[in-house]
Amino acid sequence: MDIGAQASAFLVDYSPYLLILSWTILGIGVAQNLVYALQLPAAWAELRERSQAEDSESAFQLLISDVAMPISLVVPGYNEEATIVESVRSMLSLRYPDLEIIVVNDGSKDGTLQALIDAFQLQPVTRAHEEAVKHQPIRQVYGSSMYARLLVVDKHNGGKSDAINAGINLSRNPLFCVVDADSLLEIESLLSSVRPFMEDPRHMIAVGGTIRVLNGCVVKNGQVIQSGLPRKFLPLVQYMEYIRAYLMARLAWSRWGILTLISGAFGIFRRSVAVEVGGFTHGTVGEDYELIVKMHKHMRNQDRVYSLRYVPEPVCWTEAPETLKVLSNQRKRWQRGALEVFFRHRDMLLNPRYGKVGMLGFLNNLIIDVLGPIAEVLGYILMPLFWIAGVFSFDFFLAYVALFFAFGVFISVCSLILEELELRRVPRASDLALLLGVAIVENFGYRQLTNVWRIIGWWEFLRGKTSWGTMTRKGFGPKPGSEAAMTITPKNA
Repeated sequence: MDIGAQASAFLVDYSPYLLILSWTILGIGVAQNLVYALQLPAAWAELRERSQAEDSESAFQLLISDVAMPISLVVPGYNEEATIVESVRSMLSLRYPDLEIIVVNDGSKDGTLQALIDAFQLQPVTRAHEEAVKHQPIRQVYGSSMYARLLVVDKHNGGKSDAINAGINLSRNPLFCVVDADSLLEIESLLSSVRPFMEDPRHMIAVGGTIRVLNGCVVKNGQVIQSGLPRKFLPLVQYMEYIRAYLMARLAWSRWGILTLISGAFGIFRRSVAVEVGGFTHGTVGEDYELIVKMHKHMRNQDRVYSLRYVPEPVCWTEAPETLKVLSNQRKRWQRGALEVFFRHRDMLLNPRYGKVGMLGFLNNLIIDVLGPIAEVLGYILMPLFWIAGVFSFDFFLAYVALFFAFGVFISVCSLILEELELRRVPRASDLALLLGVAIVENFGYRQLTNVWRIIGWWEFLRGKTSWGTMTRKGFGPKPGSEAAMTITPKNA
């Protein structure tokens, strides 16, 4: 019997089981898209109710008031020589009445520390602090002779979560904000982010802001002076992804009270609660996701009333990967982080003890993060083969294609429309047309590639891989000889 005949016999013998597998793949896809379909109206309602897009007067009143809660800005960095100085300059220019900036050099092997010393005239200082959460030993603490609110911590390498924990220990304010060293905050981003804490001072424990792609923007003196779309395809398609992930998904979860992820690139946390849960967990690449889940779990176990919120207006700009190698490392790491947190806290899944977070939030994570990539990749491979072999009809195959491709295009386009109607972050019609094209094209090749990377991330998780991988940065500082668009006034000027 030849191979073709053996394959045909196999399909005949096992066709009932293959049909069950096909329906399972289709069912997971239906569940995913049902979640997306429900998120769209919820995100729209949340934007209409809470938008601060045109509320500049409130931001100004908060700026000049004495009720704004003091914030410690914690900036963990490892080998960030290309971006660290410009990033810190951006933070020094933020409009906020009571702010300290704590940069934590996590044992960098490049010139990160020296760049900071040279740029801000750092000198060793003594800083009394409590060991509230665990981290690797601190080698030296530096203060700036130019900026009184800037503190730089040099410590032994322990990973991002370890570096953030060191910043938490040295912080002296009730709130701390974590910002990646390769990112830039908009000048009024903290004013927008802190407002939920002002509106609900007793119960608000964490607030997340929006992450946007910096590639294609003009940066001078630590600020984005002209926004623009990336010129390369990979950052451009990530621009569209970020719109969908932040504007649609997190707005919806915030409205439903089951937000389980605040990006480690830009989030504000109540220090006391973060300390109660032990700070950021070591040995995980999903430390931001892990912290929020620990906070939910801790507050529910203690029967304490609490709130978390996502606010779309405060923007943090970050450099997106421009090569397949770097992007694949990032996506595999994200997948590993999601799996680490899900399985570490799997007791929350469908557990009434944890309310909507356990019953809905973790169920969503099971569908999207755990089963989603497996179902999609199996579908790409098996569904065409099963149709050709006659396991199911052409109508079934057409339903599958419509579900995974046409609906994907629909969700991306609706997310773009939602952003344009409410936030108007893309000023030119030509840019909107380009993003519309990207929203369509990304579903035919790019989406499939990212799911393959997620499957590899699954395999790395099973093997116990914990490393971050390489994230190469081009840097966004002004070129030598260029004029700075803004001037930061030193304390002694």
